[in-house]
Amino acid sequence: MSIKFSQSFKIQAVEKALNRDSDVTLQSIADALGVNISTLCRWMLKAREHELEIEPVSAMNKAKRPQDWTLEERLQLIIACAAFDEDRLGEYCREQGVFPHHVKQWKIDFSTNKGQAQGSSQVSDIKRLKEENKALKKEVNRKDRALAETAALLVLQKKVQDIWGYDEDSSL
Repeated sequence: MSIKFSQSFKIQAVEKALNRDSDVTLQSIADALGVNISTLCRWMLKAREHELEIEPVSAMNKAKRPQDWTLEERLQLIIACAAFDEDRLGEYCREQGVFPHHVKQWKIDFSTNKGQAQGSSQVSDIKRLKEENKALKKEVNRKDRALAETAALLVLQKKVQDIWGYDEDSSL
């Protein structure tokens, strides 16, 4: 199942990739945007060949991912959708670039005070989890190397014993 990205999202992604700092990789940008690295590279190639159409700025502001909406924008959308029936809600949400289930979830988040948890704390949680994951991987690699070294020493010890026999002085 492929995800359809809007033209403005593709253009913004290419701009972000082309204007990146020297220490930022394309892979990290692709991960941050939630797209595959090969997809991002294909968009960049199309942009070089002028196959990506540039939309007006007003259209680019409308088309953004639901997770990119600020709390104020979410609240305004919830208020605007409050009086709509299901059909009108779906139509209005399509115009705004979100799904009705996003609006319902945002409403639940605001009513249970979870709306405040998203934002900077979510970013810091992700960063903390990535650092923890990196530390755990490093620890696993260290233990794997130690285990491999121990196994190699045991094999060598058996070979020595097979070649020279057991030493009477050792307590092995």
